[in-house]
Amino acid sequence: MPGGHSHGHGHGAGANRSRLSIAIAIVATVLVVEALGAFFTGSLSLFADAGHMLSDLIGLVIALIATIVAARPANDRHSYGYQRAEVFGALVNSLILIVVAAFVTFEAVSRLVSTEPGDVKAPLMLVVAAVGLVANFASLMILRGGAKTSINMRGAYLEVLGDLLGSIAVILAAVVILLTGFEKADAIASLLIAAMIVPRAVSLLRDVVSVLNQSTPPAMDVAQIRAHILDEPGVVDVHDVHVWAITSGQYVFSAHIVVEQAVFERGETGPLLDSLSGCLDTHFDVEHSTFQLEPAEHAKHEENQHH
Repeated sequence: MPGGHSHGHGHGAGANRSRLSIAIAIVATVLVVEALGAFFTGSLSLFADAGHMLSDLIGLVIALIATIVAARPANDRHSYGYQRAEVFGALVNSLILIVVAAFVTFEAVSRLVSTEPGDVKAPLMLVVAAVGLVANFASLMILRGGAKTSINMRGAYLEVLGDLLGSIAVILAAVVILLTGFEKADAIASLLIAAMIVPRAVSLLRDVVSVLNQSTPPAMDVAQIRAHILDEPGVVDVHDVHVWAITSGQYVFSAHIVVEQAVFERGETGPLLDSLSGCLDTHFDVEHSTFQLEPAEHAKHEENQHH
């Protein structure tokens, strides 16, 4: 594995840990403020947002643990290291979000159908939600840098984005109550928060399943990779192509390469392997690539075995 990539990933993991640690401190503080605010104001949407933030705090802690575990080096028992720990962290995050969305929806519907008058203290509700908005925006900016390179960080980023949107929904509900006295706006805002949670949770869960199922990553074009390999001098054919991801951005590739007999006779298999792995690394950001070089006669024999 090229040294440049190794150092880059290590630096990125360290930066992600710092981002997550700061975000955890901010979210934990706002969670306490919102929980107290929900208690004193009677606001369901503020309670829902606090519940969402609790799930996010748990998710962020899981994400931090996952980045620490993922940084552990590979060994004989875990030959690819522990990078997939990030994927399991993202899986737990998505499940937490789904549970929170279901709970919030149930509570909001119960409040909407209830005929009992509410007692929501909108002024305090507005202040608490505004504090949450500022803090969530700060967390979002901190996490944004790692969201494009790590499925785990993406999960954390999406959770905080949901918190930001949730704070906006609570603020709007508080303003409506202050201006019109329509207190069911609080429950409606809670449903909006739940509606924002579900698509993000499903999207993250779909990405996790794709990785765990070893599906071809969306960023990988197998036909294009095959074309690059066939362009290499001495390559006749390529088959049994497999490409998957250990975690987001960490791709693995294997293939059987049929080469001209002259390549073996001239002892040029080493340079060909170097060229092939360099091509995959440079053009497709695949660090782990395995090639089985075969003469045409062996390839025909192998094809008969598959039949």
